[in-house]
Amino acid sequence: YRPLSASEQINFLKKIRLYIQQQKYDEAVSLCKTLINLALEGLSYYHTYDRLFLGLSIAMGFVGWTTYVILVIIKAHTNLTKTIPTNKKKSTVLFYGFTSAGMIIAFFLLIQKCPWTYYIYCLLPVPVWYAVVKEIPVIQDLATNVLSLHVGQSIGFLLVCVLGIEILVFSFFYRSALTVGLLVFAGWPVITQLWIQAKTKALIWTLLCVLLAIFPLMPVVGREPNIPLVITAGLLTLLISFFSLASLCKSENKYRDNEDLKVYFYQMFSVALSTYVVGSTHNSLKIKQGLPIMNQIISWITLVSSPVLLLLSPTFLFERLFSILLSLMSTYLLLSTGYEALFPLALFGLMFMWINMEQEALQHYSLSLKPKLAVFNFTCAMDITQFRQLHLDDVRRSFFFVFFIVTAFFGTGNIASINSFDPASVYCFLTVFSPFMMGGLLLLKVS
Repeated sequence: YRPLSASEQINFLKKIRLYIQQQKYDEAVSLCKTLINLALEGLSYYHTYDRLFLGLSIAMGFVGWTTYVILVIIKAHTNLTKTIPTNKKKSTVLFYGFTSAGMIIAFFLLIQKCPWTYYIYCLLPVPVWYAVVKEIPVIQDLATNVLSLHVGQSIGFLLVCVLGIEILVFSFFYRSALTVGLLVFAGWPVITQLWIQAKTKALIWTLLCVLLAIFPLMPVVGREPNIPLVITAGLLTLLISFFSLASLCKSENKYRDNEDLKVYFYQMFSVALSTYVVGSTHNSLKIKQGLPIMNQIISWITLVSSPVLLLLSPTFLFERLFSILLSLMSTYLLLSTGYEALFPLALFGLMFMWINMEQEALQHYSLSLKPKLAVFNFTCAMDITQFRQLHLDDVRRSFFFVFFIVTAFFGTGNIASINSFDPASVYCFLTVFSPFMMGGLLLLKVS
């Protein structure tokens, strides 16, 4: 850092000492302040002098990887490109060109005596962009198809994509951005005319979107327990379970034996026990009687048995989803202290409706015949390319998927909230301070 080289430092200190000796204290203080500012600027320089260079390298790697993935998807799963035989001569020239570029970068880093991590950041984009440039025919075909589209529609689609991504980015800083996204999702059936063919489903979808949109507006789960809300969530889960079980029993897909039914009853009993344990534990703590040992045992047994019971459930779509809800809720209730206990119910309801809405969308866009969801089985490995090519609507579907993951993670708080968590969240499992155990349980809750 040239403004504060070794000789400059010595000069500064000499002048300061001289001013002090001459009793010119104002000049000495002024010079000290200048030296302090230069020192701070020097620190900033040493922290950031390679930032632009490394940032560009990393950005090149990410952009290259994203471009390559898009090209592979377009090539393998759409009919936008033609199969063109590869030109071996061009491929060889490209290979030597990128190899030379990699060697030049490595030499440049070597003479600068850079750390080994710099080699990873700077050399990784070379093979990635080589893979991209090899797909030039695909890029040309794609450009031709894009140019043939209506300009207004293309710009509109691009703006919607940018807006959607910006909402996702803002949601990392402002949870209320998720509310905006969910309210836009609520209007999706109306915008795409889906509500005409499925009015009831569209109405339920809209109501659930609005319901879920409330949660990001609420404060991050704080230090004020509201156990009645947790008990309400447990009772609602049981009510939904009874209706779902009755519906499944009446459906065409009958249970082969009573074993499946037994698993659901065990899970429902587990949810009922969790609801009781939460209320009982917090009442006991309120009257200063501590955590009842039986409640503690039930809590730990529930934590271990829930995933096991889930694996024993049937693999048909609705049955397995129903089992997932019961399994998650029985554990989540034990780790809840307020309104967050209602969040998984709202999210689960919306996810369930999303499956039904996507089924309607497939038929709406005439991409395939309306599939029977009841016969979908999680044990069957199905390749979607056997049924249809990708459609522009799949971009929207992918965005929904990512948005719902972010909503699930930031809906009631996030991993950062563990730093200021409420110990009441883990009182059903332990009341003695144990940071590792408490932290583990909180991580499980967030997950």
